[in-house]
Amino acid sequence: MDDNQKEYGDFIKQHDNDNSEHQGKKEQPGKAVSGDITVIKPRFFEFSQSGNNQSNSGNGKRSSGKSMLAAFLAGALVVGGLMYTSDKMNLFSNIQAPLVSNVSAASPNNGGATTASVDMRPNNIADIAQQAGPAVVKIETKVKPKSGGSNNPLYSDPFFRQFFGGGNGSQQQQQDQSQELQPAGIGSGFIFESSGYILTNEHVIDGADEIDVTIQGYDKPFKAKLLGNSYDLDLAVLKIEDSNPFPTLPIGNSDNAKVGDWVVAIGNPYDLDYTVTAGLLSAKERPISIPDDKGTREYKHLIQTDAAINPGNSGGPLLNLKGEVIGINTAVSSQAQGIGFAIPTNTISTVLDQLKNNVEIPKEPVPFIGVSLGELTKDMLSDLKLDNTEGALVADVQRKTPAFEAGIRPYDVITAVNGTKIAAPADLTKKVQALKVGDKLTLTVIRNGNKQDIAVTVGDRTANSSDQQ
Repeated sequence: MDDNQKEYGDFIKQHDNDNSEHQGKKEQPGKAVSGDITVIKPRFFEFSQSGNNQSNSGNGKRSSGKSMLAAFLAGALVVGGLMYTSDKMNLFSNIQAPLVSNVSAASPNNGGATTASVDMRPNNIADIAQQAGPAVVKIETKVKPKSGGSNNPLYSDPFFRQFFGGGNGSQQQQQDQSQELQPAGIGSGFIFESSGYILTNEHVIDGADEIDVTIQGYDKPFKAKLLGNSYDLDLAVLKIEDSNPFPTLPIGNSDNAKVGDWVVAIGNPYDLDYTVTAGLLSAKERPISIPDDKGTREYKHLIQTDAAINPGNSGGPLLNLKGEVIGINTAVSSQAQGIGFAIPTNTISTVLDQLKNNVEIPKEPVPFIGVSLGELTKDMLSDLKLDNTEGALVADVQRKTPAFEAGIRPYDVITAVNGTKIAAPADLTKKVQALKVGDKLTLTVIRNGNKQDIAVTVGDRTANSSDQQ
């Protein structure tokens, strides 16, 4: 242990008797750190799968300020999340996008008044839906059931079968039933080539043993083959076969879409066939993180829309008023209304050929340093020996990350990056995201009232994913 760690040890014991376990064993297991840095303060979203996180009450003799700080850090790692819009989670957010605006104008000079009701909706949404609908597909996935009671060794005992049933015929029937595929999830997709190429989200078909595709105008579903998929990009390409060409949707340029443009979403929410919603393009270039049982998907450059997107819409198209696909509906807020996200087509276009040909897509380097951050409050100033609340409180440091190796520790307060002051955790996040893997930066840190500079080399989160929780 170096001198800094010795000096810091006493301070940590005052605040958290469990911090030694944090440094010696494991750094906050189960708390996903998204992208480069996780900012703790915002609670705009909630995880789609809640965990049972517990924290010790600590020493009853601690001061109220220290108890408050410890309580803050115990809950600080509960960060905002999102939910996928496939129907695996059976979670949703009702979204109602206002489509009509009334404008009233009075003219007092002529002694009369006129009221104008202006319908702000485009008049071609119905036409867009009618033209696009045949190329939008419903995707149903099935999985093999886990082994059940039919494998009970007692059924091999003739005495057991004589008195309790389950003879050879019954046993064979149970075994046959156990092999039947079971429904797993429902999503959407769209055909982008007439020969039967379908684009959807990777999380829609993840883990499927069979993929059924239903298309308007066809009596039976098609069995689809998975050609290629990317977990990180959440994209997948399927292939179906038929003697006749399929209807298709054109892929447009999402860069040409502007904030405030009208958009149309088509999909199969909650197993309701062919649903059309409309709304506005609310924002562009949105980054979000969604944890699942395989890790954390780091989405970049997403389109945000208030068009109603619900479970089952995942993989469906987000269209502009020309009927072109500008995004794939992917996620919605599980708490706030009117917040949905779509992967832009310009992200898709760069990897579409690789997905069609099942070529592995290299992971894009993600700059990170490996810390979770919290905002400072006035109640913490005394315990942390600070003069003000400017800066970013280090709530957690992941082991084997650049920050950990450089000596950054929980309860450190980062006040500047390369000599430039930071007022809040978001400032530090932006600065790290703007750097490249391998870049050097100097963090000004206040630890136990003492200021020091610590050099950190920006790492690649994708390369360190195996070491992260």
